[in-house]
Amino acid sequence: MPAERLQKILARAGHGSRRSAERLIVASRVTIDGAPATLGMRVDPATQRIAVDGIAIETPRGEVTLMLNKPRGYLVTARDDHGRRTIYALLPDAPPRLRYAGRLDRDTEGLLLLSTDGELVHRLSHPRHEVEKVYEATVEGSPTNGALERLRAGIELDDGPAAPVRVERISADGPARIRIVLHEGRNRQVRRMLAAIGHPATALRRTSVGPLALGSLGRGASRPLTDGELDQLRTLVGLPVRSALPGGRSD
Repeated sequence: MPAERLQKILARAGHGSRRSAERLIVASRVTIDGAPATLGMRVDPATQRIAVDGIAIETPRGEVTLMLNKPRGYLVTARDDHGRRTIYALLPDAPPRLRYAGRLDRDTEGLLLLSTDGELVHRLSHPRHEVEKVYEATVEGSPTNGALERLRAGIELDDGPAAPVRVERISADGPARIRIVLHEGRNRQVRRMLAAIGHPATALRRTSVGPLALGSLGRGASRPLTDGELDQLRTLVGLPVRSALPGGRSD
């Protein structure tokens, strides 16, 4: 595991924010292999003993995989040359190498998966594995049954045909709402499909990816996946579950 800034490791291990971690270091409450820590140190938690008040901290082992409830107005990218907000502003204590599996456009909110496991990210993002993604859209107008049938039959887009797995009407009262399930994840695909039938999306939210759903996770919040959730995800894309990996858990 590469060395990381000590403040980030302490924050990830549950010792408050990075600012709180800095205060612990300045107060001489943190040691590295028995020696007092200093601000700005880079440490490898896999090979060095990090302690707070003499008690060794527990750092997450292996890869980190989490879900984020992306709010509207954030870009899914590592950096933006125009200074616009990115999802990493919501993840200040994220471990190095944390990468997103698939994208959501700036105006779309909802479930985004991120992981330091490159193979998992690759398989979740690749259309070959046909990972289902569920979107709920509020649209202009009131789509007829015929318009929804056009969606179900597939829409010819400028980058090829797009056929959803399922299309359901959630509500026709007030602003019409539609649920669309896809295997693909092309750029702004749902928005382009809805525009093609004459009912552009005014709001769009991804509610689930594969077996995982947002549940009660608040906008802008994130959380690590449970072992069970991670096992479901790995099984879905043909990877061994954690208990079958070297150093994996034993239940």
